[in-house]
Amino acid sequence: MASLYSLLCVAFLTVVIVALYVSPAVSTSRRALEHPRLQNGFRVTLRHVDSGKNLTKWERIQRGLKRGNHRLQRLNGMVLAATDASELQAPITAGNGEFLMDLSIGTPPESYSAILDTGSDLIWTQCKPCSQCFDQPTPIFDPKKSSSFSKLSCSSDLCSALPQSACSDGCEYLYSYGDYSSTQGVMAVETFTFGKVSVPKIGFGCGGDNQGDGFTQGAGLVGLGRGPVSLVSQLKQGKFSYCLTSIDDTKKSTLLMGSLASVNSTLGAIKTTPLIHNPTQPSFYYLSLQGITVGDTRLPIKKSTFALEDDGTGGLIIDSGTTITYLEESAFDVVKKEFISHMKLSEDTSGSTGLELCFTLPSGSTDVDVPRLIFHFEGADLDLPGENYMIADSSSGLLCLAMGSSSGMSIFGNVQQQNILVLHDLEKETLSFQHTQCDKL
Repeated sequence: MASLYSLLCVAFLTVVIVALYVSPAVSTSRRALEHPRLQNGFRVTLRHVDSGKNLTKWERIQRGLKRGNHRLQRLNGMVLAATDASELQAPITAGNGEFLMDLSIGTPPESYSAILDTGSDLIWTQCKPCSQCFDQPTPIFDPKKSSSFSKLSCSSDLCSALPQSACSDGCEYLYSYGDYSSTQGVMAVETFTFGKVSVPKIGFGCGGDNQGDGFTQGAGLVGLGRGPVSLVSQLKQGKFSYCLTSIDDTKKSTLLMGSLASVNSTLGAIKTTPLIHNPTQPSFYYLSLQGITVGDTRLPIKKSTFALEDDGTGGLIIDSGTTITYLEESAFDVVKKEFISHMKLSEDTSGSTGLELCFTLPSGSTDVDVPRLIFHFEGADLDLPGENYMIADSSSGLLCLAMGSSSGMSIFGNVQQQNILVLHDLEKETLSFQHTQCDKL
């Protein structure tokens, strides 16, 4: 595969990645014909990558914060690279994530846990024979043991849609995640089983050369982005939703695909906002954030602060794979100042937590009032419960805001999405929020 890598790197320097993406839109009639088994959709269990490790909520936040900072840097780097066509660099997409989904691959089906990533597209797993593979919790997939495995031809639509591909023994791919993480191998189709539903001919990367520390929690990755090779685009279902339980909860979260991915108005208010398309980063789920309220004060943040610029920079994405919310620095500074004014507690400036705003809890205190926090998306005012933005650590006596600052792109993270059903409707190009007890879903 070394020669393939060299070939792909040369090819990459001459091709603009964005031009290789094609629209995933399909007609309703074609959707029904492609996967008749999915008329009722399916449900998949999700669990946090740090579940089962006997960690406190604070420890999970700390571990997620380190991963999230790294992810933010990669995302911003990728956006900046895409804005300069004269300086094409390796970043393709986000990679990694904070939740694992259970699935099976092949005939007979073999069980795996894969990282769920709404910030990327490619579905892939490690495959034998493996020239370079990381340790994973389950045996590496062996295509020779599956009767439903077949390689994708170089003329296939999915092969053409890949950011980097070459033709040798079928369609070969290289997918780099912007740091030193990558997967390289052959594209194939296989039967995937999600919950109780088996779906044939899902295109995926069968990786024989896979490198990256962040992938070791699972056996690969399932991309749920908006690009043509993602799971949601291949299934042509038009809708998916997830509901994430509290980060310190042992209960599992849920992913719903197709007709099961709906909101019920009898269960509470539904807040719906448009999905914004960024031509330079077509996979990401951008939202229009127009303002923020802390307490009773609509903060003096310019509406343009979170706007998606014509060159593809700026904007705000919603991402299941980033732990905390990151706001453009000028906006975060205003939020931080308002929280300080409301909390009436001593600010901790030691920087020991890695979070940018922490307060010292009064000795012996068990209950502290925190101001309301409302995100004003276009057409949807999302009023968050306190546990979705304030995190207490009794051992250190600190109370911290689970948000940070960024330069450029802003991200609405998964702590802020706890116990909220988040529905992505790709047909209507909207995203909906509904406060939900996710373990009861």
